[in-house]
Amino acid sequence: MKNKDGMRYPSIDKLLNKIDSKYKLVYAASKVAEILESEKLSVDNALCVKSVGIALEEILDDKVKIEFES
Repeated sequence: MKNKDGMRYPSIDKLLNKIDSKYKLVYAASKVAEILESEKLSVDNALCVKSVGIALEEILDDKVKIEFES
């Protein structure tokens, strides 16, 4: 079943356990979503419909590795 509730899923609290800043999280999600769209990648078992939601799911599930410079 696809999630059509908007940005209530995935949980911001769970996402902030993966990336410690809302600003970094937004940046990372936008970059992952950009890659998903530009490469026309399909993600199996995604609950979200929109690319940013799918990107957040991928971050939450540790399917992408994100490193930030200090």
